[in-house]
Amino acid sequence: MSERRKSLELLNSNKRFALFLDRDGVINRRVVGGYVVRPSEFEFLPGVLEAFSIFSKLFYPIIIVTNQQGISKGKMTEEQLTEIHSYMKEEILKAGGEIHAIYHCPHLRSSGSTCRKPRPGMALRARRDFPELNFKHSVMVGDMISDMVFGHNLKMITVLIGNEEFARKYPKLIDYRFNSLIEFSNFLSATIMNHQSEI
Repeated sequence: MSERRKSLELLNSNKRFALFLDRDGVINRRVVGGYVVRPSEFEFLPGVLEAFSIFSKLFYPIIIVTNQQGISKGKMTEEQLTEIHSYMKEEILKAGGEIHAIYHCPHLRSSGSTCRKPRPGMALRARRDFPELNFKHSVMVGDMISDMVFGHNLKMITVLIGNEEFARKYPKLIDYRFNSLIEFSNFLSATIMNHQSEI
């Protein structure tokens, strides 16, 4: 096991880890060929609400970083996105979880914007808002290669939500792979319980 793969074991230490998550395909089901443009179209993936209740005991802050070029394409407004995110946060809070901040980039993929993943703009905004943030003590969870590059370049631990075939293509960028967010949270719970039983 590499040093980077060992690094999730640091969750058992006194260091406070931050959790960064992508949104579409990780928290909610993607709209193929389109965008979620209203709360009624936002469908949590199975187990996600339970996963957040576990994450809230382990991480601070918990931060969403999401590319939302549908705004620049005129498919939705900033106000609609705010409504969607308010709904997402409320449902997670009801389930015993929490999101401490959400950052989005509304610009087109072709714009070259520094806020679009894999560029670090949203992470740098988060560090301004949470001065205690240490990217080396952070985990990035996503389902796209841009998420993995984003996390890797900032020296975060990277976690892919996706299939093994995809993960094999990018072994240097992906530290861990799980099929779902709940699988990842259960892995963390088991790892920490095993550690505590050994003390």
